[in-house]
Amino acid sequence: MASHNQKSPIHRAAGKGRRLVASSAARADTCPKLLMRNAVLYGDLPALRHKYLGIWQTWTWADVAETVRAYAQGLHDLGLRHGDTIAIIGTNRPKLYWSMMAAQCLGAIPVPVYADSVAEEMVYVLEHAGVKMAAVQDQEQVDKIFSVADRLPALKAVLYDWGRGLRDYEDDRLHSIDSLIIGGRSHFQKDPRTVTALDDLIEQGKGSDVSVILYTSGTTGRSKGVMLSAERCIAAATDSVAFDRLDENDQVLAYLPLAWVGDHYMNYAQGLVAGFCMACPESADTVEQDLREIGPSFYFAPPRVFENLLTRVTIRMEDAGSFKRWLFKTFIGIAKTYGEDILNGKPVPLGGRLLYALGNLLVYAPLKNVLGFSRIRVGYTAGEAIGPELFSFYRSLGMNLKQLYGQTEAFLYVTVQPDGEIRADTVGPLAPNVEIRLSESGEVLFKSPGMFLGYFKDDERTAETLTDDGFIKTGDAGFFEPESGHLKIIDRAKDVGKLKSGALFPPKYVENKLKFFPNIKEAVLFGDGQDFATCFINIDLTAVGNWAERNNVSYASYQELAGHPEVYDMIADHVTGTNRSLAREPLMAGAQIKRFLILHKELDADDGELTRTQKVRRGFIAERYAPLIEALYNGTTLADITTEVTFEDGRKGSISARVKIGDCPVFAPDTGKAA
Repeated sequence: MASHNQKSPIHRAAGKGRRLVASSAARADTCPKLLMRNAVLYGDLPALRHKYLGIWQTWTWADVAETVRAYAQGLHDLGLRHGDTIAIIGTNRPKLYWSMMAAQCLGAIPVPVYADSVAEEMVYVLEHAGVKMAAVQDQEQVDKIFSVADRLPALKAVLYDWGRGLRDYEDDRLHSIDSLIIGGRSHFQKDPRTVTALDDLIEQGKGSDVSVILYTSGTTGRSKGVMLSAERCIAAATDSVAFDRLDENDQVLAYLPLAWVGDHYMNYAQGLVAGFCMACPESADTVEQDLREIGPSFYFAPPRVFENLLTRVTIRMEDAGSFKRWLFKTFIGIAKTYGEDILNGKPVPLGGRLLYALGNLLVYAPLKNVLGFSRIRVGYTAGEAIGPELFSFYRSLGMNLKQLYGQTEAFLYVTVQPDGEIRADTVGPLAPNVEIRLSESGEVLFKSPGMFLGYFKDDERTAETLTDDGFIKTGDAGFFEPESGHLKIIDRAKDVGKLKSGALFPPKYVENKLKFFPNIKEAVLFGDGQDFATCFINIDLTAVGNWAERNNVSYASYQELAGHPEVYDMIADHVTGTNRSLAREPLMAGAQIKRFLILHKELDADDGELTRTQKVRRGFIAERYAPLIEALYNGTTLADITTEVTFEDGRKGSISARVKIGDCPVFAPDTGKAA
């Protein structure tokens, strides 16, 4: 085990053996070359599915290759050239994925943008990337772009997928994606030489060129454009495809934001390397239903998705009859006792195996079927730390859920848990062909096969992120466990602090414990440099609303429900339970929460309080709600606050409230007694 300093020995992980397909992927150094390879290898196998008007439509690899080539010709005829940037804006739809592929055929650079960004937020990325074209989903995205078009001098064309509401738009820059595909096919028929010219252009593509620019979520400030090359993306995806034995028989549900590295890696890059099928849901509202219908074999979700699913399960069981509640509680207890050991292949008494098998028949298998998890062979979670209790819950049901740690700059894996080495409190050993060391302060530094080329138009921040010998600074604090070699991430290095007593203050660790309770949607801890820890809470409106209905508690709004005395009592019980859990961990016992409040509004990305990937912007929240933080520490029991809010149409308003502050007991370390 290396010491935690800048000069520490480098940890290395050898790559796994690759199959024939993975070897051919290594020779194809761009995404379009992989697409053409797949059209030959898997021509009749499904490449893409999309549910439209309740019906699943399927395109084979041969279909996709033909369509993308025609689309690329249409883009070329419209003026897109090598090195140009094209924005991709919308939810997961085949034509938007084809837009990325077609642009890459020409050597152009796709720039995915979060679909739920407001126009003012979107314009920063579009302007910074200097986009020449934008491929968008529908009228909403067209309107957002045209509302800021005067600030986008490079923009020459806007291409749309769904034309509803756009028939009467008169703008020479507006084109349907279908018309470009039809135009490309027509061009091929009129002049067959253009087919050869396009194929030559694809073959001449260089893996070392920028393949995509992914903008970071902006947790700590302005988003940065991460430039990734095709050859490095393919190298990273090839390693992970071999690691998890993914192939053309696997299937995924593509529901993650197009602009997030998780989608571009898990679905786009790995799909091209492995040749598996990517299914696009009908809409964001139908993801859970579509998940059940598709039954993916490979699945990824950030912790928030697993939290929301567990909340819904809990609500449904509370509404169930007494016998079903008893049955669920009894067998979930059995799953917690034996489930993970059985999944990990550890010895379990015969009686435990029989009870677990009965529980699988009556509870676990039906529950996984309802969630759409019945066919999952490999599942991952990442994006932020997941609560150990939440992680263990899903694994105890027999789901092979694993953790990985990664960054956009790494594309994507830095560490990953192999089968048989799954831990709730670590993110695993090094991913294949990754190198890691720890700085003197405990910051994680790495090199990876997929590491970025740099930040777009920002050499200064690129230099700040890299060490002199080419390691990337993650900004995360962590350490390796000597006995297992697994990496543990504590928190963002800048967020880990100490109380005045010198006790460790790791806010994210405690927040994840709180969010295990279905009634708590979000938590933000404070305490660095203070005498004790305090917390903001966002209740889960669905879960608490269901509780209110069952208990005849009337309310008219989130604000009214959040301030209800019985809700405060409920949350106080959860905070007390979290404190009791922390008391059993000597290193974390000092971070117990002494005072808390329930915020009068939900934290919202439109208000700048969360990133588009739903991560808390801690510094912004501390500044915005400074009066409430002051009240938490000055001993008052009520505090007044007025907060500006942003409505869906971009208009601004304000919301005022008198917020109650609650107190909770703290416990002596290693005991259940109040300190």
